[in-house]
Amino acid sequence: MANVALIIAGGSGQRMHQDVPKQFLTVNEKPVIVYTMEAFQRHPGIDTIAVVCIEGWENVLDAYARQFNITKLKHIIPGGNCGQASIRNGVYELEKKYDKNDLVLIHDAIRPMVSQEIISDCITVTQMSGNAITVIPCAEAMLTTEDGMRSTGSYSRDALKRTQTPQGFRIGDICQLHRDAIKAGITNSVASCTLMIEMGHQVHFSMGSEKNIKLTTVDDLDIFKALLAAKRPNWIK
Repeated sequence: MANVALIIAGGSGQRMHQDVPKQFLTVNEKPVIVYTMEAFQRHPGIDTIAVVCIEGWENVLDAYARQFNITKLKHIIPGGNCGQASIRNGVYELEKKYDKNDLVLIHDAIRPMVSQEIISDCITVTQMSGNAITVIPCAEAMLTTEDGMRSTGSYSRDALKRTQTPQGFRIGDICQLHRDAIKAGITNSVASCTLMIEMGHQVHFSMGSEKNIKLTTVDDLDIFKALLAAKRPNWIK
C-alpha cells in the first residue's frame, strides 16, 4: 500500500499582500513550500509527494525540488479555480496512477511546520478508520454574533475542534466524494473535512499541534521565523 502526500499549492495568497505566492516566499534562504516538502521527504511512511501547483510556477517548483533534493516529488498537477477544484484535480490525477486503497494525505503547502508525529498519526488513523482529520483543541472562549460587532451568546469550546492538515483518505473514497459533491452541486467547499461532513460522512480525528501553523498573514510569517529560530527538537526529529 502506497502513502502519497498531496500538497496543495494552487492558491495566490492575496491576504499576504505579496507579489510572490506565499507558498513560494523565501524564509531564511529557503522557500516555504520546500520546508513543507522536506517534512514529507523525511518521513519514512511517505512513498511519494505530489504537488498541485499554481499556474506558471511549475518549473520553479521543479527547480526547487532538484535544488533541495526532494526526491519523492513525482507529480506536479495544475491547480483549479478554488481550493476544492485544486484538491479534486490532485486526487483525480492520483487515481490514474495508484490503487483505490492507497492513502493520500492532503496538506496545505503553507503549513511548513508539520511534524513527523503529526504525519505518522494521520497515516495510522487513516489506515484504521478510513479517514483522518488533523485537529487541535479549541482553547479560546467562543462567542456568537449576528453583525460581527457585538456578541449574541457563547458556545462551549469543549464541543469544538480546530482543523488543520494533513487530512488523510483512501484515494478511491476521496475521488468518489468529489464526484458525489459535483452531482450535489457543491463546488466551493472550504476543506476536505467540511466536504465530507456536507456529504453526510463522519470524519475521525488525528493529532495536531499549535505549531502546525498556516501562513496566511504577515504575522504568521513572523511566528514561523520565530519557530525556526527556536529549532525545537520535536520539530526537527
